[in-house]
This record gives sequence, C-alpha cells and structure tokens, in this order.
Amino acid sequence: MWKDIPVPFYLSVHFFEVLNPKQVLRGEKPVLSQRGPYVYREYRVKTNITFHDNDTVSYLEYRQLFFQPHLSNGTEDEYIVVPNIMLMGAAVMVEKLPDLWKLLLSGALAGLKQEAFMNRTVGEIMWGYEDPLIDAINAIVPGLLPFKGKFGLFMDFNNSDSGLFTVNTGMNNISQVHMVDSWNGLKEVDYWRSSQCNMINGTAGEMWPPFMSPTSLQFYSPDACRSMTLVYEESGQFQGVPTFRFVAPKTLFANGTDYPPNEGFCPCMQSGIQNVSTCRLNAPMFISHPHFYNADPSLVDAVEGLHPSKEQHGLFLDVHPMTGIPMNCSIKLQLNLYIKHVSGIIQTGQIKPVVLPLLWFAESGSIEGSVLKQFYTNLVLLPSVLEYLQYILLGLSVPLLVSAALLMARRKRGAAQKSPRAPARATPSSETTP
Repeated sequence: MWKDIPVPFYLSVHFFEVLNPKQVLRGEKPVLSQRGPYVYREYRVKTNITFHDNDTVSYLEYRQLFFQPHLSNGTEDEYIVVPNIMLMGAAVMVEKLPDLWKLLLSGALAGLKQEAFMNRTVGEIMWGYEDPLIDAINAIVPGLLPFKGKFGLFMDFNNSDSGLFTVNTGMNNISQVHMVDSWNGLKEVDYWRSSQCNMINGTAGEMWPPFMSPTSLQFYSPDACRSMTLVYEESGQFQGVPTFRFVAPKTLFANGTDYPPNEGFCPCMQSGIQNVSTCRLNAPMFISHPHFYNADPSLVDAVEGLHPSKEQHGLFLDVHPMTGIPMNCSIKLQLNLYIKHVSGIIQTGQIKPVVLPLLWFAESGSIEGSVLKQFYTNLVLLPSVLEYLQYILLGLSVPLLVSAALLMARRKRGAAQKSPRAPARATPSSETTP
C-alpha cells in the first residue's frame, strides 16, 4: 500500500472570477463568483526507491493529473476573468525600487498591452500560457523571475515529483515508521525566520505510525513549504471501519500576534492567511483555508462572494488508529494574491490593498472496492469474530468445568462406597469366665 497506494485521488479546483474588474481599478470592492469544480484524477507513482542501512528509505513520488469532464462543472476551454498574476505580482515586488525602474516596467507593460486583469481559459491558468511579459520583466529587472517561457499556477504540480523524501522504515522502532528523516537532503528548510517553523516534522502525509492516540498528527507539505499539525476532533467510522478524525486547528494559519509560535512565518497580515512569498519566487502570495474559513472576518468583508463554512471548506483526515492508514481525507487550500495600487505602475490604477482569492483546491481520496472489503474483513470483522468466539468458548467452558467437577465428585463417592470396612475389634466382657 505504501509503494502503490490503492486509493483513487482527485484534485478539485475552484476558481474565483472577478465580476467587476473595471470597478476594482477605481478602488471599489472586488465582487467574486466561484467557478468549477474542475476535477482531475491524480495518479501517484513512487520511483527511485532506495533502502539505506540506517533503517530509512528514499524515493521520488511523481504526480500525473488527468481532466475528468464527467465530474467537472465546466471545461478547461472556459474563459475566466482573473488578476494578471504576473503583472500584479511584479508590481508589488518592485514597489521599493527606484521610480525609474518602475517607469520602465510600466512603459513596457503598456507597449505589451498588459492590463491588471486578464481573460484566459482554465487550461491556460492551470498549465501555462506564453506571455511576452515574462521576457520583458527578465530584461528590465534581471533576476526578478527565475524562469522563462510559460507561466501557470499548476505547471510544477503535474508530471513532476514533490522532492526526494527519505523516511523511516520502522524496522527497529515501529513508532517511527513513515516519519520523514529528510526532504531533498535537508533536515529543515530555510524559508522561514525561526528554527521551529523551518522544522520538517511528521510523515510525508500518506500514512502514520500504528496504534495512534487521539491527540494530533503532523506531516510535511512541499506545496505549503512547511510542516502542518492537525488535531484530533472525534472518533467515528468510515464504511464500518473505526477512525480518528483530525482537523486543522484555528491556529494553523494564525499570525504571530494571535499565536506567537507562528511569528517565524511572518511578515504577517491578518490571522488566517500565511505569507508564502519566500518559497514562491518572492511573489506576494498567501495560502489559507478556502473562503477564508477560520480567518479574520476582515478578509471576508474585503471582497464579496465568499461564504466560509466548516462542512465545505474545512480540511480533515479520517485515519484508522490501529494501522495509521487514512481511510478518507480531503486536504483543502486556497491560493491568494495580494494586490494594490503601486506608485509608478499606471496599470495598477487605484486598486485598494486587498488579499484577493485566486482559487482553492481539494485533494481528496478514500479507500473503496476490494481494498476496503479486505481492510474491513481483516481488521474489523475477523477481530470481532475472534472476540465473540473467546466469550463463546468461555461460556462453553463453564458447564464443562462444572460437569468435570461433578464427575470427579461422583467418582470419589463411588470409590468410597466400594471400599471394604475394617473388622470390629473384640473387647473383653465382664461376664466371661476366666
């Protein structure tokens, strides 16, 4: 199961379309409409599997995504109005540069007919589109963008690996099985400002050590550039299999003011969003729960069209505690872009500073079919049968023991009755004549 995970995973992507781009440029509140989901079947394949002498194993896990029209609400050819991510991101990134650089960039943008918002297809936004703006930015501000050619939000997500994981096999200590030893050769990352935030904790997010306690679990997410801790919420069942449900605590994306241990993830803004610019090419990107669930209400109020709810936007993991294997899961994250008016970049108009949701996605999967049946039979049904059987055998043993005791008592009594009596001893009589 570790090598070839027998669980069908799906990636569901929801885009936020900006309905009033012209008004936003004049400083008005963005009005958003959720589009999708656009659903992809996700296949994961482990390669380069190498076992080491110190009870660890390293591997690369490749992901491939295939669009599922029958599960989607729309096609990849649909057009959506979203922020011009390259333009708006570059504008904030060059805000502190000399005015001359910003004027040159603004002039280049005008010559390329670049605007603050763009109308592109779902496929282009996901998997990349050719944009002369990339070459222009690289020419004017060398080193600002570490890539050339196409740009797409999920370009690095498909047909690629998530880094070289080295995890413990649990050979000598089962409580350490699946726990990450290193990622890309690193014991900790260097994205954040504190050693605690840079730590690589937990597993790779696929399985956990067995015999779990109802407390918390951790996993390292390369997509979020950090380790995440989920907390126990409740016990339940999935298709008859007992599970522990783990969910995200409210402190997961809290800022350093509300939750001091998160100070290392700053510079922070409101609670509920995490600045990931340091691991996303220094672009002003933030991650959060979908629809700013569990976030500062001001983030929801800054735009129209968001309706956060636990049922739709809360992430969860249902794990079988005896084996540490997830039975049902849905990991959800939202990608946001910080946009604002930047002096010298005329394309930014009078946009008021706002953390604008771009999209949110869910990676979901659940054990089903023959694997679920085998799981239920071996780990639920048979142990239950054996447990009942021991009581049945115990119940049967009581009359057997009683019968055996009665038989032994009867044999002893019969033996006593059959044994010969001793002859009476003669006593001298006073009437006997000597």
